[in-house]
Amino acid sequence: MMDIGQSALKLIMEAVGDFSHAPASMFRSEADIYSRVGVPPTESGGDLTEALDVFREAAREGLETAGPHYFGYVPTGGLYTSAIADLLTKALNRSTGLAGFSPALVAMEEGVIRWLCREFELPRGAGGIITTGGSTAHLAALVAARHDRLGERFADGTIYVTEHTHYSVAKAARIAGFPASAVRTVPTTPQLRMDPVAVAELIAHDRRYGRRPFLLVANAGTTSTGTVDPLAELGALAEREGLWFHVDGAYGGFFRLTERGRGLLRGIEAADSLVVDPHKSLFAPYGTGMLLVRDPLPLRAAHHGTGDYLQDLYPSPVPHYADYGAELTRECRGFRLWLPLWLHGVGAFREALDEKLDLAEYAYQELSRGGYFHCPWQPDLSTVCFTLTSGGEEANRRLLESVNAEGRIYLSSTVLDGEYYLRLCVLSHRTHAEHVTEALAVLHEHAHQPARQVMTGLPA
Repeated sequence: MMDIGQSALKLIMEAVGDFSHAPASMFRSEADIYSRVGVPPTESGGDLTEALDVFREAAREGLETAGPHYFGYVPTGGLYTSAIADLLTKALNRSTGLAGFSPALVAMEEGVIRWLCREFELPRGAGGIITTGGSTAHLAALVAARHDRLGERFADGTIYVTEHTHYSVAKAARIAGFPASAVRTVPTTPQLRMDPVAVAELIAHDRRYGRRPFLLVANAGTTSTGTVDPLAELGALAEREGLWFHVDGAYGGFFRLTERGRGLLRGIEAADSLVVDPHKSLFAPYGTGMLLVRDPLPLRAAHHGTGDYLQDLYPSPVPHYADYGAELTRECRGFRLWLPLWLHGVGAFREALDEKLDLAEYAYQELSRGGYFHCPWQPDLSTVCFTLTSGGEEANRRLLESVNAEGRIYLSSTVLDGEYYLRLCVLSHRTHAEHVTEALAVLHEHAHQPARQVMTGLPA
């Protein structure tokens, strides 16, 4: 065990230590690595050193999402202390779906959840569950809302989103049994925010035609732009209309830990359910989402089940997480958040998130000056959308391709109101001012050279 552990730790230390110098992305055309990793296991086993060599090569292929030069999609950190927590819980192999298996570990997870409920100013008695990600969290919330507001017959229910709402919400609706027509797209303002007047009119229209509006989904940081909807107005509207108010804060919710975030996310405390992803803005490993609910009873009512074979479990004062979602057998997820918070303190996370807000504002200001780039929207959170001032979509596509092919940084793109935009999202806990400065330099280098081939009227 010690030999295996030391060999693995050596590999981890080499990889993490190389983050600052490793390419932001690397894709190889050679098929050799795919043939090596795709071999079936042998009857007698193999050598650890060779296995780790194969893993090392396989892990180099793709996007370096934990490194400081990754600005595409929504970066994540992959905290080493969270990884150590996972090593411990997976080695001891405790199940937390039913509290009787590991009541004290469930109580540890409950402590993290209660702390976050307080941070979001949810009422006493609020609760939740740590999930595999935002998708499963959305599904659990949607099923609870469906059960609570519509009952067993729900085909005429309607859900309200915008075109910027993450597609996992519509996917959850489909899995929960709703037709595509149940998901209604609400117009947005020129600032890309859900229009409260438009959604009120759409709710009234649907009721006139025999539909049953039941769920309003607001964005606390959209994936494409980081834009925050008018949460206070939408929460008040949902309460007046008797709708379940669900907030998607998978990316942006944890900015509530900062002073600026508390002001920006005012109204999030009115949510009946709230999704936040620790594997995004708490820098936890992938596979760590979270659902917080104002009242756990509807969540439990929608998911509760039992079997006679479980009657001998030790009675526990903490909840059965199997009653809060689809999973019965469930790994211990709470320790991967509890340990980093214990070791680093909440202040370290507040400071890191504040830094990301500062860096996004810095990137926005720098991209806005000089005449090469146009930034239509000042960032709410840590995502900056921009385009070249000349050359149209083709020029921007070639610029993105050129930048990402070089591998020094990695960016992504999106489409907003039918227009193509580049995205720079700052969120990794390893990304600091020098890395953003480098990213800006890379963009200007490529805008001046490869992109010039397809642009006209570019400033000298």
